[in-house]
Amino acid sequence: MSRLSVERRTFGVLRWVTIVVLTLASVFPFYYMAMMSFVPIEQLLLHPGRVFVPVEELTTQTYSSVLAPTSEGGQGFARFMRNSAFVSFVTTLLTLVVVVPAAYAVSRMTFRGRNQVNSTYFAVYLFPAIILAIPLFVGLSALGIRQSHVGLVLVYVALTIPVSIHMLRNYFNTIPVTIEEAARVDGANRFQIMWLITLPLARPTIMSTALYIFMIAWNEFLFALLFLTAEPPLWTVSLGLSQLASGIEVPKTILMAGSVLLTVPIIILYSIAERALTEGLTSGADKG
Repeated sequence: MSRLSVERRTFGVLRWVTIVVLTLASVFPFYYMAMMSFVPIEQLLLHPGRVFVPVEELTTQTYSSVLAPTSEGGQGFARFMRNSAFVSFVTTLLTLVVVVPAAYAVSRMTFRGRNQVNSTYFAVYLFPAIILAIPLFVGLSALGIRQSHVGLVLVYVALTIPVSIHMLRNYFNTIPVTIEEAARVDGANRFQIMWLITLPLARPTIMSTALYIFMIAWNEFLFALLFLTAEPPLWTVSLGLSQLASGIEVPKTILMAGSVLLTVPIIILYSIAERALTEGLTSGADKG
């Protein structure tokens, strides 16, 4: 057997071993979490190390308990998820309204201090989040909106704007200026060029930026803990889950069900956004 054949077979086997190992490392934690959320706590205590559970032993009672209001003996996760969905959608919408024209401006327009503005986008990330939390806590308290979703949305918008502008600006830079110049020769103004030409071409990046903003707002915990701890009806789902984890009387199956509820919306949204990204890229290829 030649050396080339040995290398091909060896690397062929190693490739599949690597794929299997990475797949198990990615999927198994979520599988185990989901499995525990469907197992009654009595069965979990009897078989704590069991990986595979007979179908007849699975139950959805845990999710009923997690989603039910606290007044009915549940954990109130339905309210927490509504709060997170509201905060995340509003944050995503407001951030896109700000960053799309801002990224277009720094990409296409020439003004004094443009390079300095571009270089300061990430300055906010040079500071630990806890240092930013103190002035935000004082400022929102002075405005009387600290313990509200409005204050939380403002914080998330401020945190996601720099990276979002950077992501969109880099993509706008890749769109040939000659396309916009041709439209200007045909009589289009700046707004029409941006709305009818640049934004459709940048739709994949806008979708990915929106997904990034939503994920940051959905999963964020520090500022939700800092601002909303005293207002349980306003808790987001990540804050609600952390409060459950700190209670010694809460069964682990309840925590696993809450973790699944925190994770599944992001997976669904990513799947939807992935299809939109593929459609956008295919549309761009047809135009080319």
